[in-house]
Amino acid sequence: MDQLQAIKVFRQVVDQGSFAEAARRMGLSPAAVSKNIRELEAHLRVRLLNRTTRRLSLTEAGERYFEQIARILDDLSEADSSLGPMQRMPSGLLRVSAPMAFTLARLSNAIVGFLDRHPDLTLDLKLEDRRVDLVKEGIDLAIRGSDRLEDSSLIARKLMTLRHVVCASPGYFACAGRPGEPEDLRSHNCVQFTLSGHTQEWSFTRKERTVRVAIGGRYKVTTSLAVRDALLGGFGLSLIPRIYVEKDIAEGRLTTALDDWTPVETSIYAVYPSRQYVLPKVRAFVDFLIDEMQEEA
Repeated sequence: MDQLQAIKVFRQVVDQGSFAEAARRMGLSPAAVSKNIRELEAHLRVRLLNRTTRRLSLTEAGERYFEQIARILDDLSEADSSLGPMQRMPSGLLRVSAPMAFTLARLSNAIVGFLDRHPDLTLDLKLEDRRVDLVKEGIDLAIRGSDRLEDSSLIARKLMTLRHVVCASPGYFACAGRPGEPEDLRSHNCVQFTLSGHTQEWSFTRKERTVRVAIGGRYKVTTSLAVRDALLGGFGLSLIPRIYVEKDIAEGRLTTALDDWTPVETSIYAVYPSRQYVLPKVRAFVDFLIDEMQEEA
């Protein structure tokens, strides 16, 4: 027995006062309506309806049961209806996880405009460099950077590529020397961003030649903001996304090395749990990210 269907049939029979009319309104045969009522009464082990060829009435148990199920069915209908706006336009609470340094450097200034365009939407933006479990933690969408996105049941939409640069303060290079080849990095104090896919080894390419260098140093940290602070303090050199240090390089606080080599690149993805039934709030944020991160040709 489909109990929910049987309950709906029972509700319709009582509302219409007729098996035949209930059958007509629900698109069922009179025999199917009778079968649903019989199975529901058998399941509950009580008679719900007194029925003769001329009259239909509720038993005492039927009255009590009808009062309960009518309220439940009305609540279900209201719950279904409440989702209607969510299926049509961005609304409700959108939970997003994103890396702190990237968001502050690339997105923060634009998020207010996104919210202004969607007044029925509330954004809970969690700035954290750890990799969250979207399903377990109830996250609608995550922004992730990786040079090798792991196999996953999640949907990943590539947004842009982060280009990296080897850099340090002029003072550090004056004391430690400027590396001329990737292999020279072995003798340098390399500040390591430990959440990247290249913490222990940096890769460089030039004229179809790729060099991988095992690096080491006295400072490992989980945020690129701290890497930048260490560079500005003259502590060492690092391989860091250029957008995080663009202004520092332009104003001379940091300077680059190995400019004739192409370092490893990091792709930025929007990641969300399912391609099916993507809510408008998630789709709108993905579209916003794509618009913001379109790379110049």
